Amino acid sequence: MTVTRAEYCVIACAEAWRGDGEVLASPMGVIPSVGARLARRTFSPDLLMTDGEALLVGVDGTVEGWLPYRRHLALVTGGRRHVMMGASQIDRYGNQNISCIGDWARPKRQLLGVRGAPVNTLNNPTSYWVPRHSRRVFVEKVDMVSGVGYDHADGAPYHRVPRVVSDLGVFDFATPDHSMRLASVHPGVTVAQVREATGFDLVVPDEVPYTREPTAQELRLIREVIDPQSARSREVGD
Repeated sequence: MTVTRAEYCVIACAEAWRGDGEVLASPMGVIPSVGARLARRTFSPDLLMTDGEALLVGVDGTVEGWLPYRRHLALVTGGRRHVMMGASQIDRYGNQNISCIGDWARPKRQLLGVRGAPVNTLNNPTSYWVPRHSRRVFVEKVDMVSGVGYDHADGAPYHRVPRVVSDLGVFDFATPDHSMRLASVHPGVTVAQVREATGFDLVVPDEVPYTREPTAQELRLIREVIDPQSARSREVGD
């Protein structure tokens, strides 16, 4: 069966939590949420999933436990939460902006505000999901640092940006200076397309693999169990 671009994105997001063990997965967005639930059902069974408020839930949404706010903060500050957030802007070192476009003192556009991003990103791993890869998002320098990148982390013990997933490919920071590297492209996407859509010089290996194929079991879970209404295709089309 033909795998859609949205399904490759789900697989790429799910892989962000591989090997994390018993941590709180906090996905933001449809495709990251489908990815986290897929990871929990397959290769990362120890993940903790939340209803977004005060409960820990199972793969089918049934309540598994209570997560009081004080306990949530303990997970955050101890590096035991792995968030996948969105980004209005992101730069080569993984700095993320969700606050404003333009100068902070007189912005062209007001966004969400930094919220808890600065402290949270210093204290637990944070990946990013970008449904529309463009030069407006992947910028040379963010207008305001909300999520903290490697050049501002100052040795914070739990700071880590495992990966960035977009509708074009997967990116990591596995370089000597922690600048963004192209780790894979989704099938149907070329390296040239990714470079053209990025506002800075990516580190590009000599050979860039394709994002891995989903297994038959994973496709069945995505299509029949986790997201039978195909909300994923409304976030990323083909």
